[in-house]
Amino acid sequence: MSITALIADDEPLLRERLCGHLARLWPELEVVAQARNGREAVELFDEHGPAVVFLDVHMPGLNGIETARSIARRAELVFVTAHEQYAVQAFEQGAIDYLVKPFDEARLADTVERLKQRLARRDEAPPALDAVLDRLSAELKRRAGTGAGTAHLRWIKASVGTSVRLIPVDQVAYLRADEKYTLVVWEGGEALIRKSIRELGDELDPERFAQVHRSVIVNLHQIRQVDRGPNETAEILLKDRSERLPVSRSYVHLFRQM
Repeated sequence: MSITALIADDEPLLRERLCGHLARLWPELEVVAQARNGREAVELFDEHGPAVVFLDVHMPGLNGIETARSIARRAELVFVTAHEQYAVQAFEQGAIDYLVKPFDEARLADTVERLKQRLARRDEAPPALDAVLDRLSAELKRRAGTGAGTAHLRWIKASVGTSVRLIPVDQVAYLRADEKYTLVVWEGGEALIRKSIRELGDELDPERFAQVHRSVIVNLHQIRQVDRGPNETAEILLKDRSERLPVSRSYVHLFRQM
């Protein structure tokens, strides 16, 4: 029985190089999916359920740390990062492995051996995983704060009847994928736009908006309460609205402290 893996990195050459090295070092490993960003990685993980996930720390939209929180303990995680100075400190507890770009085959061989050992004793949970992710997340936010920052989406352009409306993002309650379109629900009504929910997720402010299901993004300021459901799922109730929005298993961690 082959062991399956997912590779998530926004650099195509890195994904190809890693696939090539893994094919030589671990022929039994089958790379079942490749993701270009964190949101795609979560979707592909839910679809394929691989045993091993290689995650780039810095990806557009949902970064590698938040992606790891979504996957949680359902797979063995290996981070790929260009920032050794804090990666070494974050992983010194041995909770999860890391590869520093540009990595060589000898270093990857060590990772493969660690993965094989952990897979042989999967019942043993990695120690202090949540603490390690908290430290990494804080470091990423600190580094982002020292840079120029990212300009987040402020308006959504939508056709409403014969008019084109500019919807203030702050007024949006939630967005929901609807086949080839995205339904935007805001204080003034509803509208379908052609932009995908994945594109919107990468442009919205993560301090205000969170993806809670592969087809739903919600304005965190619009949440009234979160009700727990079966199989580590949940439902969101919004302020002044009757809809109940689903929270899938991959995103329920966002509300564990609520």
